Amino acid sequence: MVEKIYTITSHSGIHARPATVLVGAVTAFTSEVFIEYKDKKVNLKSIMGVMSLGIPEGAQVKVIAKGDDEEQVLNSVNQVMKTEGLGERWQTQSK
Repeated sequence: MVEKIYTITSHSGIHARPATVLVGAVTAFTSEVFIEYKDKKVNLKSIMGVMSLGIPEGAQVKVIAKGDDEEQVLNSVNQVMKTEGLGERWQTQSK
């Protein structure tokens, strides 16, 4: 299992369009992928789950991946965070 923590820098936070891009970026992977905000953890492959978190600018979120392609999943999330201007990674944890 690997985890990365991001600080959301987008003024709009993670709203519908970037949430859709994030979900699309991880759906094809076999690993389980979650996003956690304020002690609530949801499946990152679920647009409704991600939207239910209401993640604003300045929030710190944790992305957790567990499975055979977990590193590739987090690389994909990193790419989306950069290209969409959503956030910056500041910590990586492997378990």
